[in-house]
Amino acid sequence: MHSTFRHSLQILIAVLSFLTAAANPQPPCAATRLQCEHLFTPLGIDAAHPRLSWQLADNRAAARQTAYLVKVSTDSIALDAHPIWTSGKMNKADILTAYTGPALQPFTRYYWSVEVWDKDGKQSPATRSWFETGMLSSSNWKGAWISDGVNIHTKPAPNFRKVFTAGKPIQSARAYIAVAGLYELYINGQKAGNHRLDPMYTRFDRRTLYVTYDVTSLLQPGQNAIGVTLGNGWYNHQSTAVWNFHEAPWRGRPAFCMDLRITYTDGSTATISTGKDWKTATGPIVFNSIYTAEHYDARLEQPGWTTPSFNDQQWHNVIFRAAPSKNIVSQQLYPITNVEEIPAVSVNQMNDSTWVFDLGRNIAGVSKIRVSGAPGTVLRLKHGEQLDKNGFVDLSNIVVHYRPTDNTDPFQTDIYTLNGKGEETFMPHFNYKGFQYVEVTSSQPVKLTRESLTGYFMHSDVPPAGQVNGSDTMINKLWWATNNAYLSNLFGYPTDCPQREKNGWTGDAQIAIETGLYNFDGITIYEKWLADHRDEQQPNGVLPSIIPTGGWGYEWGNGPDWTSTIAIIPWNIYLFYGDTTLLSASYESMRRYVDHITDISPSGLTTWGLGDWVPVKSKTPVEFTSTAYYYADALILAKAAKLFGKTADYTRYQALADKIKAAFNAKYLHTDTGIYGEGVQTEQSAALYWGLVPDAMKSKVAAQLAQRVADDHFHLDVGLLGTKSILNALSENGYADVAYKLAAQRTFPSWGWWIMNGATTLYENWDIHAASDLSRNHIMFGEIGAWLYKGIAGIKPDETAPGFRNILLSPQFVDGLDHFEATHESPYGRIVSAWKRNGSIISYTVTIPANSHGDLFFHLSPQQKIYQQNKVVSTVATPKGARYQVSAGTWEFQIK
Repeated sequence: MHSTFRHSLQILIAVLSFLTAAANPQPPCAATRLQCEHLFTPLGIDAAHPRLSWQLADNRAAARQTAYLVKVSTDSIALDAHPIWTSGKMNKADILTAYTGPALQPFTRYYWSVEVWDKDGKQSPATRSWFETGMLSSSNWKGAWISDGVNIHTKPAPNFRKVFTAGKPIQSARAYIAVAGLYELYINGQKAGNHRLDPMYTRFDRRTLYVTYDVTSLLQPGQNAIGVTLGNGWYNHQSTAVWNFHEAPWRGRPAFCMDLRITYTDGSTATISTGKDWKTATGPIVFNSIYTAEHYDARLEQPGWTTPSFNDQQWHNVIFRAAPSKNIVSQQLYPITNVEEIPAVSVNQMNDSTWVFDLGRNIAGVSKIRVSGAPGTVLRLKHGEQLDKNGFVDLSNIVVHYRPTDNTDPFQTDIYTLNGKGEETFMPHFNYKGFQYVEVTSSQPVKLTRESLTGYFMHSDVPPAGQVNGSDTMINKLWWATNNAYLSNLFGYPTDCPQREKNGWTGDAQIAIETGLYNFDGITIYEKWLADHRDEQQPNGVLPSIIPTGGWGYEWGNGPDWTSTIAIIPWNIYLFYGDTTLLSASYESMRRYVDHITDISPSGLTTWGLGDWVPVKSKTPVEFTSTAYYYADALILAKAAKLFGKTADYTRYQALADKIKAAFNAKYLHTDTGIYGEGVQTEQSAALYWGLVPDAMKSKVAAQLAQRVADDHFHLDVGLLGTKSILNALSENGYADVAYKLAAQRTFPSWGWWIMNGATTLYENWDIHAASDLSRNHIMFGEIGAWLYKGIAGIKPDETAPGFRNILLSPQFVDGLDHFEATHESPYGRIVSAWKRNGSIISYTVTIPANSHGDLFFHLSPQQKIYQQNKVVSTVATPKGARYQVSAGTWEFQIK
């Protein structure tokens, strides 16, 4: 094309684009980020009344929604004019509603739209999205539950296959697969989706999850083949450890049920289901354990077994199996994936047969090795968090609870046998580990380089929701390490560690809930996990300390300081999302739990619990901390009762909370001094943080806490429970500088001590040289990841306008920082709280998302004033600070 002509054409296109834009200007306001059940365009939902949510895209100052209109239809063309359901024009600022139209039909795509009216009452064009229903009812399954008919002790993993014919042009296809155990699904030689370790772990005999895939692109005209590999997971636990998962009441050989539903272009449908016409055989996965590792013999591979042309004459018939539970429900949460690929930073060849690879950071996940060698060569890949004095991988800090019955299942050690057919690649299918180092030992000569091994950081792939950055690089590294530890322990449920246990310890999770929610969009994971709580709760209200469980944990480790997850997590989900669904679903379980504590603790004080786990030196009485949590639970229950209009319950549980508070203070508060108990850090801070201190005593109690921290030389003297309260109690009661000095401490004992010693995740013990309790990837001390948002940036939800509809902002311009910024992606949009010190002047910038508003609380000295555009800002004095209210937009202030 001639350059002059091309230039003229470009000018013409630009002019036409300008004229088109001028004739059709973009509306200043629109709905955006449409979600169903807190997911974008989900497949296979089972909710009868799915939640629909959106954000307001409007960059103007004071932007707000004055009304909305939601429409739903099965026909995208008829959506505007003839919806099957409409909310009607709702004169509200709500950005979350529920479908309440005619009963949803299974296997159906529903289109939906949102129209919004802006602050001036102007209507926006509709924004559209869709969702698809799944089974909706167990009666809609056509497939049978099948297995290979061998016993639970059989080690090789079973493969299953079926060939079928698609006789007409295909419009769409969905695979619905429910599994007792783990699985990977293949169609015509290709793996369906990128999920790992599906389905998520549940109490299998009470609730089983199924997953939906769009497999349209994997099918072909004519002959097709389906292949399924089953793994043991938590369903058939063959490794033995102190938690007795091998004795779980649900235990069985893995089984599955599947419907592949095809819609042809002529509108007809066909369903290919599991049944007696499937064939099965074992394959190269000769052993797999979610807890220890995977063993793979590549010589046993059967190439092409997931394709139509494969000869399966030597395969066996399947057997029918009973469904593991009567409750088969859709898995609607962000899946586990290989989120991040991490190349090895170094490799050290120890001898002729051993290499040690270093990823440079601690992760949860798997390694992938590429290698060539003689057939029958055996590689052992030992994964660990630390090295011994000779440079070999040392498992001593994570193997203590493993109870092997022989030497065939080494801990965190994959075993791979080569087939000798050129370069081979191995990555486990049904396992993950916690590690930084991989020691590879070969039975015969092979050549390995640094590029031979890669790590994959695996976790529930929850979207990031927060970011912090400040002038102290150690604090930035600590925030990053905290997030690494949090994600390393998020596998469809929150765990304590990814190596030694992989258990859903309730105490660790209630401590870390705000850290999780400030940093990640985790509602789908927690809604699933609280359903696990409801599955595990005893009729008398008791919950186990680990959830899910095969039976261990009802007799040890539970109590209000741990299993308050049943109240604390639903309440925080309500605060962060403004969604009452989980709180409502958990209400009866909360009530039964609180009633049980009351039954065994008639005085208002309870000794049920573990106490301040792994303290530095001072041990707070179990009665003290457990009663604080009992109070918190009763108070949350009272607030929930009020929210749901349960007047009698509100009166009852508010009175119970008052009784607990009075009994607690009568025993532990020394009113003359403001000291609780012995006055150690956990005692002073827990009483303040959980709201047990009488209003008139708060300043005296806080002063005693600050003095105690100073007496401890600004070092921590708390355990698990104290880490939740210590920084918050200080920063919320006038001692933010003391809190920051504690948070930024670099010598033992402190968070910073770990970072200064190279930690890339959080540890289980303050003492990095401790003889026990020294996992190097624990989240239990992770509250600091939330406190950075609350205690320095000052971002908090408002329980009177939850979901950040109103944002409470109380920035703390602490000594030791020159600047600090935090952002949080709330349901309404991005919140920014950032400040910078310029000599004696502090510049503060805050962004309030559209349709939201905020209360700013400034903490000023008598000499300081707040300026905006060089004019003094008029504030209202409150106990929380000088208050200034703002609407949506970006606001800049100077404090001088």
